Amino acid sequence: MDQLALLFVMLLAALVSVPVGEYFGLPAPVLMTLFGGVLAVLDFVPTVDIPPELILPALLPPLLYAAVRRTSWRQFTANKRPIFLLAVALVFVTTVCVAAVAHAIVPGLPVAAAVALGALIAPPDPVAATAVAGQLGLPRRLVSILEGEGLFNDVTAIVLYHVAIAAAISGEFSPWGAGLDLVLSAVVAVVVGLVLGWGANKLMDLLGDATLQIGLTLLVPYASYVLAEGLHGSGVLAVLTTALFLAEYATDADDVMTRLAGHTFWDIIDTLVTGVAFGLIGLELHNAIRTASGRWGELLGWAAAVAATVILVRLLWLMPATWLTKRLHARRDYDEDIPVGWRETVVMWWSGMRGVASVALALAIPLSIKSGAPFPDRDIIIFIAFGVIIATLVLQGLTLPWLVRRLGVRADSEREKEFETELAVRATKAARRRLREIEQVEELPEELSEQMLRRAFDIGIRISPDMGEEERREAHKQRARRLKRVRKIQAEMMSAARHEVLAARSEPGADPEIVDRVLRHLDVRSLR
Repeated sequence: MDQLALLFVMLLAALVSVPVGEYFGLPAPVLMTLFGGVLAVLDFVPTVDIPPELILPALLPPLLYAAVRRTSWRQFTANKRPIFLLAVALVFVTTVCVAAVAHAIVPGLPVAAAVALGALIAPPDPVAATAVAGQLGLPRRLVSILEGEGLFNDVTAIVLYHVAIAAAISGEFSPWGAGLDLVLSAVVAVVVGLVLGWGANKLMDLLGDATLQIGLTLLVPYASYVLAEGLHGSGVLAVLTTALFLAEYATDADDVMTRLAGHTFWDIIDTLVTGVAFGLIGLELHNAIRTASGRWGELLGWAAAVAATVILVRLLWLMPATWLTKRLHARRDYDEDIPVGWRETVVMWWSGMRGVASVALALAIPLSIKSGAPFPDRDIIIFIAFGVIIATLVLQGLTLPWLVRRLGVRADSEREKEFETELAVRATKAARRRLREIEQVEELPEELSEQMLRRAFDIGIRISPDMGEEERREAHKQRARRLKRVRKIQAEMMSAARHEVLAARSEPGADPEIVDRVLRHLDVRSLR
């Protein structure tokens, strides 16, 4: 098997892992990690040969962009306090604690190298957290905090990592310089993200076509990341800023086809890239086995100590941080998503899985320092990092569903239903309001006006069947049954039409482009 064949196997496994994970109640990223680990021990599977400096730019931009599409700027601003406590403060604390433990237990490990180890394993993985949490029916407030933490903690960790690597290479370290680098990195990233977001928004209006617009959304995250990194800014923060800008300002309510096609496109990209990313984590078992040859006991002991430190620090930080957030939350005039009770806090603690960013940063450690000597204990750092990633991802990922069921942490379905009904009412009122505006300009026949009024009500009641009075709900049910029968007949008619047009594609002299254009027209009509 060569590298290209291995890539196709990973892509196929990424697709298959989704239904398999749903069937067994296991997260797909964890299954892909295990699958990659199995491939790593097979003799005919080649060692993955990807330049470390390309892993983050290749994998992170689309994963971050896909994650941001599921959230909004309002959620981040509402949850800025818990996100700051987790994505910034906790990353600093974890880095310091891991560095202290690693420096103490690994003989001869320099402080700068220990800090680099702490920084690269400090941030929980946003993809792992959201992928696992999204399948478990957790309360939306927990998912929002986990998403915010996962998206922003990489910014802090990567800056700390670069500072530590620079200190290890040069032998010099300046706290003021590190702080200035952090601030400048953030400022450059935000500026780049906003400029590219604004430019992409204008370019989308110029392109017009849904296919071209969706293609642009694939290019923009990479451009944002590369440009920010080239200007010594944070590529991760730049991608987040660009994605949030586009989510806020590049959404046209009437552009139905772009929205539907874009949603499907990014679901596919998210599934494939996530699968490959976590499969690569498992494939790194190759290097871990080679590094640990003859030293398994010693290296596993160090990895276990660091993994325990990472897990314990998160718990010890979350307890007072949650209490503090609740105290501050009680004095506020608007809602903020915070964990409710110790059960949700425990679930948040156990959701701190490490993943793609940690692997990429570990592999990106330089081979040598400024003097030309090898980077101190590079193989040991990579082995410990890999051990922590596997321990948190597999152990926590496999047991989190059981823990959630055991603690009974579930989404508030009643609140979600109420909000859905509220949106249905607002949609109905907006439709009726627009109908009245049209009636003031045009004179509609009474029969048509009544029909349009019923359809306005149907807009809301199709979203939330519990909306409206009992009599209206019963009338809607009757119309729905009649409409269902009409749609069934119409669907069979449209199916016959599509089969006939598709059969013409094989006829002599038929122009495939014209056939496909007519077929697309029928497909769009079928969606209505």
